[in-house]
Amino acid sequence: MRIPTLHGLIDRRILVNYRVDPKVLAKLLPEPFRPKRLHGFGMVGICLIRLKQIRPRYFPSWLSISSENAAHRAAVEWNDGSIVREGVYIRRRDTNSRLNALAGGRLFPGLHHHAQFTVRETADRFEVALRSDDGVTSVAVRGTVCSKLPAGSIFHSLDEASDFFRAGSLGYSATNDPTRFQGMELRCPAWRVEPLAVEEVQSSFFDDRSLFPAGSIEFDCALLMRGLAHEWHGQADLCCTSGAATRHAAPIPHGASSS
Repeated sequence: MRIPTLHGLIDRRILVNYRVDPKVLAKLLPEPFRPKRLHGFGMVGICLIRLKQIRPRYFPSWLSISSENAAHRAAVEWNDGSIVREGVYIRRRDTNSRLNALAGGRLFPGLHHHAQFTVRETADRFEVALRSDDGVTSVAVRGTVCSKLPAGSIFHSLDEASDFFRAGSLGYSATNDPTRFQGMELRCPAWRVEPLAVEEVQSSFFDDRSLFPAGSIEFDCALLMRGLAHEWHGQADLCCTSGAATRHAAPIPHGASSS
């Protein structure tokens, strides 16, 4: 199924990023995905995005919608014949929009779970928390805009971090079918990121030691995007054979120990 092209405004997007042992991450990824490595690490994270004026191309603005959304994702690669593709695999999406939750898989890619978001923001300080209605997902992030990445980040510069995540603009979301993933590409001509100094970060998924044993995952950095016009372009579903998917066919409990 091809998702229609949507356009609107990224009012605020926070990318909370963790570096992770790629061997641990590989066990949590369905076929055909494998970890994209950077300086020997895999990269996973949470995208906390507030979208405004979202509507199909050529629709009037009064038909647009706005929403708070969260996606738990991993930077991945996969083979397309002899070509290696890269992007992100989104294992879980949460939203405060009932419409998004109902339209997930039709107007928006993948399953969307309804959640309650709590947001407090100023010009340079951001606090975002959420808890899903099903009790599976909880997230809390608090940080302040700053001038540089943390000293311990694996990224050598802000430009390297920006390029890494811009290269992951193609995302494939989990569906009810473990062998099929719905695709969407983010196109943002005025791409721009700022470092965010994080004071608190909590994720029911990434804090789950049954999935990420102690020492296998560590917070790396956070990036902020705001006030950017963009478009979402639907991509053809990515499917793999049932044989290739059997190793990961059963869904992994998402934050089960924290719910």
